[in-house]
Amino acid sequence: MRAVPNSLHDDVADRLRHCIFEGVLSAGAFVDEVALCAEWSISRTPLREALKVLAAEGLIRHEPRRGSFVSEVTERDLDDIFPVIAMLEGRCACEAARKVTAADLVALDALHNNLQAHAAAGRIPEYYATNYSIHEAIITLADNRWLAQSISDLRKILKLARLQQLRAPGRLAQSLSEHLAVFAAIRNHDADAADSAMRNHLLMQREALRELARHGKSRLSA
Repeated sequence: MRAVPNSLHDDVADRLRHCIFEGVLSAGAFVDEVALCAEWSISRTPLREALKVLAAEGLIRHEPRRGSFVSEVTERDLDDIFPVIAMLEGRCACEAARKVTAADLVALDALHNNLQAHAAAGRIPEYYATNYSIHEAIITLADNRWLAQSISDLRKILKLARLQQLRAPGRLAQSLSEHLAVFAAIRNHDADAADSAMRNHLLMQREALRELARHGKSRLSA
């Protein structure tokens, strides 16, 4: 069966997300529909449908008679989001520990070896990329599409905040230690320990960001 092609408003939604995540449209920015339609050679209909999609994701807020604006993420939002995503990813680690196979462990071991190498060399961008791959691998192992979708939605909001928690002093080594604790629990098929270790890992990210916020360094420049 041939795949159904994306609708135009899906493509427009992807372009809008890219603009937001790359800082082309910064937090709080007005979304100029007329200018975007002219620039992208589209009508208002697919753009407005795309804006509805992003509003549902929390990336856009609509103000009556004023228009659409890129959402801003507050410290209160982060305080509310991190315990929730910690709970969800903790559950993923729990399920992963129950379902992981020998082949899965080989793949996870390779990822963690890469993570350790990047940490030792201080390669922050590469560490972030490998860190993301590890979290994705654990979510995949959990094999629960509702967990995966909920985490994906919250990650979009966190990505909107443009956070960089590894800039906190000592955070890189701490993050690596937390990841190794999660992996050890998964490798031992200890579901409760994997859940606890992953929750701790996410909550410690929030603590690192709170520390950076006190020094005005928790967010990347746009």
